[in-house]
Amino acid sequence: MKKVLKVLFSRIVTMAVLLIIQIAILIYLILKLRSSYLFLYSLFGILSLTVVFFITSQRSNPSHKLAWVIPIMVFPVFGALLYIILRTNGTGRKFRKTINDIYKRMLPLMQQEKSIMEELESKDRCAANQARYILNSSGFPIYKNTETRYFPSGEEFFVSFIEELKKAKKFIFIETFIIREGLMWNTVLSILEKKARQGLDIRVMYDDAGCMATLPNKYYEKLRAKGIKCYAFNPFAPLLDIRLNHRDHRKIIVIDGHTAFTGGINLADEYINAYERFGYWKDAAILVKGEAVWSMTLMFLHLWEYISNTQEDYLKFRPEESELEDLTAEGYVQPFGDNPLDNEPVGEFTYINMIGRAKKYVYIYTPYLVLDNELTTMLILAAKSGVDVRIVTPHIPDKWYVFIVTQSYYEILIEAGVKIYEYDPGFLHSKAFVCDDEMGIVGSINLDYRSLYFHFECGVWLYKTESVRKIKDDFDATFEHCRQITLDDCRNINLPKRIIRGFFRLFAPLM
Repeated sequence: MKKVLKVLFSRIVTMAVLLIIQIAILIYLILKLRSSYLFLYSLFGILSLTVVFFITSQRSNPSHKLAWVIPIMVFPVFGALLYIILRTNGTGRKFRKTINDIYKRMLPLMQQEKSIMEELESKDRCAANQARYILNSSGFPIYKNTETRYFPSGEEFFVSFIEELKKAKKFIFIETFIIREGLMWNTVLSILEKKARQGLDIRVMYDDAGCMATLPNKYYEKLRAKGIKCYAFNPFAPLLDIRLNHRDHRKIIVIDGHTAFTGGINLADEYINAYERFGYWKDAAILVKGEAVWSMTLMFLHLWEYISNTQEDYLKFRPEESELEDLTAEGYVQPFGDNPLDNEPVGEFTYINMIGRAKKYVYIYTPYLVLDNELTTMLILAAKSGVDVRIVTPHIPDKWYVFIVTQSYYEILIEAGVKIYEYDPGFLHSKAFVCDDEMGIVGSINLDYRSLYFHFECGVWLYKTESVRKIKDDFDATFEHCRQITLDDCRNINLPKRIIRGFFRLFAPLM
């Protein structure tokens, strides 16, 4: 009974109820209008058509447009009003302007060293074009004097993470989507408390929606009492507001400006398999040491400035050259961020670039496979061109409705020659690409609409580093624990399940 009451009075249930009440009131007013004021209702019908014309003229993904147009045409007044409420909200416009203004202030500090780009150009024109796209679209340069280390599991990441935290002498920045109290977070927190008492600048930023079910409300106050600077990004409020759609899904850890981590791993026990949720939890992360950490420092400070309403002296967080010596660096490293408010899906286009440039193979880890037409077309073209395209998804999902959509893409991809594998031991949460033993990406970006279009995300693009070979080795080992999906598996689906798949697929861009 206590558990039931705890769930009923939880913050997530309260927020959901309040949002439902708002929508119910809106529907009631519309129905009242329809019965009493037919003329005005007709005018709203004209408004709906106007909204549809506006949506179709926007520079956005066609699938996302369709996901809005259909409900507006089926429920003309309600759909149009909901779209207007969400899209014309003044706080949403202010949110976008503030985020982009901070980015513009940072841009001069991310200048590309010409000799590095020229050197890469002379070695591999295709790789240089990929790096140049990331630079021109996101502003983040490519670096050389940088070490990387790939972690194929949360357990391996955790050991290194704790070791590096203990070495911190100046500051620790942590940005994550989820924090859950338990072995992992409590271990990290004890170190952060100790470092804060020693006078280090300790900052933690978590996404409020991501932690709604895992942390008490206003958990940041608890951390501030311990000497840790802390904010919840984009606090979730029970209001129809477009800002609620833009979550901070990044995982960034920066230590003293010369060491950083990113990947798919949040700070919760399931990510290190100290707690079992969906079988064995497979995830991935990457350690970055050297000059490229500067980009990741600025990524963190970008959103920190917004949520804290402060202006930082960025340069005080840049390490001395002496701190970057004695690195056994090889290859090229380019961390990058994806800002959903700049109308450029950097993560998706970087993935598309890599798929399009593959000559031999491209292997992909993703927990969710919710593709738009562009990604689907590139995967099909690559496979039909003779490239060995392999995608690994979970066998045990964490979200059943997203898994339904994920499986709906299998048939068309397999028909084209793409190989689909499901990770049998449990849930695969890794987000990684590897291509031709030369290029790789590790980051927080899933192959779904939320990651590609709505969330703040990050990744690290790699060229001819040792970590690229490690990513390839991880894929080879993982295939041994996967079940390859066949066309017969896809086609032996009953009619009710196909209908359900089609329904969820239609609204996938809004999930």
